[in-house]
Amino acid sequence: MPKRDKQAIGQRFLQAFREAGAAEVAPDILLPADTLLDLYGEDIRARAYTSTDPLRGEVMLRPDFTVPVVQMHMANGAEPARYCYLGEVFRKQDPGDERPANPRDNEYLQAGFELFAHDPQADAEVFGLFHRLLAPYRLQAITGDSGLLMDAVRALPLSTARRDALLHHLWRPRRFARLLERFSRPAEARDLPATSVPWAGLRGEDEMQARIDRLLADRDAQPLDPAWIARLERLFAVRAPLPATLAELRGLVGEWTDLGPAVLRIEERMAMLSAQGVVPDAILFDASHGRQTMEYYDGFTFTFVAPDRPAWPPVASGGRYDALTAVLGRGGRAIPAVGGIIRPGLVAELEAA
Repeated sequence: MPKRDKQAIGQRFLQAFREAGAAEVAPDILLPADTLLDLYGEDIRARAYTSTDPLRGEVMLRPDFTVPVVQMHMANGAEPARYCYLGEVFRKQDPGDERPANPRDNEYLQAGFELFAHDPQADAEVFGLFHRLLAPYRLQAITGDSGLLMDAVRALPLSTARRDALLHHLWRPRRFARLLERFSRPAEARDLPATSVPWAGLRGEDEMQARIDRLLADRDAQPLDPAWIARLERLFAVRAPLPATLAELRGLVGEWTDLGPAVLRIEERMAMLSAQGVVPDAILFDASHGRQTMEYYDGFTFTFVAPDRPAWPPVASGGRYDALTAVLGRGGRAIPAVGGIIRPGLVAELEAA
């Protein structure tokens, strides 16, 4: 597909975002690596292209727009604010991705829209905007709620350290499953005697001592009751049109009251989507939505996929990322934020079909 065709379609979406009140921004292509490493850890190296500059140190080709846009807004922006952008992002392909390798997944165009506001209608407004723009392409909309999953993990009768470990790996299903299985067994006996051997390695003594203390504290942890694992598995498996999903989730709340606030939030959002002209029965809700690709989202999530092209990545995706603004804000300042991106290259292929 010629690049000019993708750019033309991207400009069309960009204009629609401007008409929705967004100011256009153009973040740098080359970003400092330290911020991305602090956010995602060393795992980001498997997905981003890195290099070293003699003066700037380690840098990365822009893997997404959200992080630099949030940094820009938290440094200078007023509330409320809307931004839009159009440009390339660069991603290494995930070795664990089951989709066939495709060069278009390494460098591709994104048109995006971000909304920063204390507005309970923001999720529905952003989704409604994307829904209207993508309606001609007969895509399947899928939604989820990362907050629901995080509330479920926080409700598990585990130590704080174990809950934090599960929350950290919630977006890595295989690691999460291995941790859950380990926490369901009696803790391994550990003998870590004091020693006079000098400390060695890149980690400091305080870091190593903190790790030792966590391992010792874990010795007395009680195994997680299999009933909780069964509840988690039931929750992760929920997938149906939005109204039917709510009925199933309300059933879970009967035995898992901690999920009540999140389920009420999903119910209220469905009413807001209806007010935006979205038909709830046409929207799938997948409780495991985005668990492999959306680690910085902490609330509502969505994707639009082409049902007859299962090998494709989502044509559009987005969600809420309030916690990210707190991490990147000065002095812990935070603001609710939600946004999404469209891949004009995939839309160009749909139009050419």
